[in-house]
Formats: sequence, structure tokens, C-alpha cells
Amino acid sequence: MSIGLVLSGGGSRGIAHIGVLRALEEYNIKISHISGTSCGAIVGSLYAAGHSWEDIFHFFKSVPLFSYKKYAINKPGFIDTSKFYKELLPYFSHDNFNALQLKLFITATNLVTAKAETFSSGALINTILASSAVPGIFSPVIIDNNPYTDGGILNNFPVEPILNSCSKIIGVYVNPIEDIDAKQLKHSYQVLNRAYQIGFLNQSVSKFDACDFVIYPKKLNKYGLFNLKNMETILKIGYEEAIKIIEENKSTFLAK
Repeated sequence: MSIGLVLSGGGSRGIAHIGVLRALEEYNIKISHISGTSCGAIVGSLYAAGHSWEDIFHFFKSVPLFSYKKYAINKPGFIDTSKFYKELLPYFSHDNFNALQLKLFITATNLVTAKAETFSSGALINTILASSAVPGIFSPVIIDNNPYTDGGILNNFPVEPILNSCSKIIGVYVNPIEDIDAKQLKHSYQVLNRAYQIGFLNQSVSKFDACDFVIYPKKLNKYGLFNLKNMETILKIGYEEAIKIIEENKSTFLAK
């Protein structure tokens, strides 16, 4: 049986994806296809390369994602996305999709054509970086002479690439939203965070029905997209929500 996994974007909330992978490993649920965007593309690509959830979590704990040392010079962004290439390279045997153990699809946004594009072959690491390049913070990544940025802008829940390839699809969405007080929007980063959440939700929820199971950790609403101070807690939230969904649907979830 082929099982596909859809991993949404969500900034630091995407660490919850790692908790989901931990639960899937514990229940011996084997994934064959992964479709991811933004942080989901990072987590998904590392898992497709054969790394355990522990290895992936170590990557996030050890790589300074918002380091001033990676400041962008003469590029549109505060952080130079290309400087993360050397951080990712050791995690892959070759910088190519064909070196992966699982079938992987990554979504990124082409800033020239204003379209979302899906990558599943060719050079891998720049595609991961492009999909994860949150505009305004990380500089765009050039692929085939075109600048690409965060795949979540146009498709933050990329179920489409695996719809016809898998007998079961598990979706993981890490951008819950709730009503807030206007006083919580005093700073620019709070407004940016809120705007992203609203856009993500509106384009994604309608696609949940395409999945057999959706893991949607509502407790993540307490954590911002750029908050890296609560990684252990965010991972635990993803893990516990995945365990809950698996246990509630055990007979179907584990059916061969």
C-alpha cells in the first residue's frame, strides 16, 4: 500500500511535522510519497533522504535559521537563503531528487510568472531553499534564471502532486488560527504573522477532504511562525496530535 504525506508550511510550527514523523515511526507506518512546502519541504526532504525524526530535529536545533551572520548583501531580503546550502548538503548523498529513498514533491512560487510550481526531479537543495524562502526575510533563490520564493504563498497544503499516486493520504496542517484581540497586533511581525495565517487557512482547508486523515494540531495557535524558542513543545504537540488521530482511526489507519 502506498501512503502519501502532505506537509504544510508554517515557519517554526513546521517542527510539529517532526513529531508526526516520530508517531508514524512508532506505529511502523511506512510513507512512500511526500509533498511539502516551506518548512514542510525541509522536513519532508530530510525524511525522504532516510533520516530519522531525531536526526531531523537535531538539524533544526543546530542550524541558526535567523542568524545575522547570513545577512543578505545586495539581495532582496534580510537573510541570504543561499548561505544555507552548505548546512543542508551533508544531509544528502547527492544534491538530486533521484538520490532520495522516497518520492518527493516540493512546491515553490515563481516570482516572474506568479505561479506555484512543483519540483520532483533535478537539483534538490536549491529547490528546498526556494520553497522555504519567506519573502521579506529570506532572499529569493534563482532556479533556471527565475527567482523563486516560499511555496506556501500560493499552495500551503500541496496535496495535488500525490492525489493519483497513493492509496491513502495523510495531511499535516500546522497553521491553526483563532480570533484575537486587536491589541495583539501592535508590532509589524505580529501583523505579518497574522496575515500569513489568514492566507494559509483560506487556501488550505478546502483541500482537507482530499486526505484520508488530517493531523491538525490546534494547540499550535499559541506559537508564532518565527518563534524558535519552543521547539521541544512544538514537536510534542505534533507528536501527541498524531498519536490521537492514529489511535482514533487505528483499524483504518493501519489497514494493509
